Amino acid sequence: MNMKKWFALVPALALTLSACSGGGTSSTPAPAATDPSESTAPSGEKTEVVVFAAASLEASLTEIQALYQEAAPDVELVFTFDSSGTLRTQIKEGAPCDLFISAGQSQMNELDAEDTTGANTDGSDYVVPGSRVNFVENKVVLAVPDDNPAGIESFQDLSSDKLSLLCIGNEDVPVGSYSLEILESLGIDINDLDAQGKVTYATNVTEVANQVKEATVDCGIIYATDANTYDLTVVDEATADLCGQVIYPAAVINSGAAPEAAQDFLDFLRTDSGAVGVLEGVGFTVLTD
Repeated sequence: MNMKKWFALVPALALTLSACSGGGTSSTPAPAATDPSESTAPSGEKTEVVVFAAASLEASLTEIQALYQEAAPDVELVFTFDSSGTLRTQIKEGAPCDLFISAGQSQMNELDAEDTTGANTDGSDYVVPGSRVNFVENKVVLAVPDDNPAGIESFQDLSSDKLSLLCIGNEDVPVGSYSLEILESLGIDINDLDAQGKVTYATNVTEVANQVKEATVDCGIIYATDANTYDLTVVDEATADLCGQVIYPAAVINSGAAPEAAQDFLDFLRTDSGAVGVLEGVGFTVLTD
């Protein structure tokens, strides 16, 4: 191209580029203003609190979960319900847990470095110091199926010809331990019942209650709260001299990731009127001392 023609085109080209860019120094448009209420920024993640709890607490804690969602919407409760012995073993094997609620003291003692009963034989140190409390009290009862076909009326009948089959928890389940204490206190030999094929064992109290409900056994030894939950007929209640007090301890566990949130939930369970009402409505006594 002729140099004169090239220099003549430069001013025209400059004018054209200026018109396209609106006379600014950048061709990138300014961002449009947005309404804060329409922001798409992700909200903060919820704090997850992993709760291991005795099977007998399942109905109550599941109901309380909805109450706590309103009180602490930034917390997500994740429950595992099973026998206290199974849960204790899972914790010792490394399962993450923020809060443990046991149906028996011995299962908690095995995890507590401050245990003085001799149950903690391997130096386990899972309980956050100062967090352990006696949470609720329950009762142990003898329950029978609808219409009570065998005519079982008391714990003493477990040594009579009325009994064909009794269901109790195994010895690693707190309700199973209480059952054995009751039988021993009454002079009923569990080995004799075993030899006669009159005993079947369950891995947790829920299984015992289900067998009674389905009338696959003549009776079962369970907690009063489970009898309430499963609408079972109770024919006898164990007194303290038969098996002692049935106290559920609770403690924050250091294998979890949210100890403060776990403590907050435990405090809620013991002090919130709605939570206390749910627990006492099925037969627990909430302990505050």
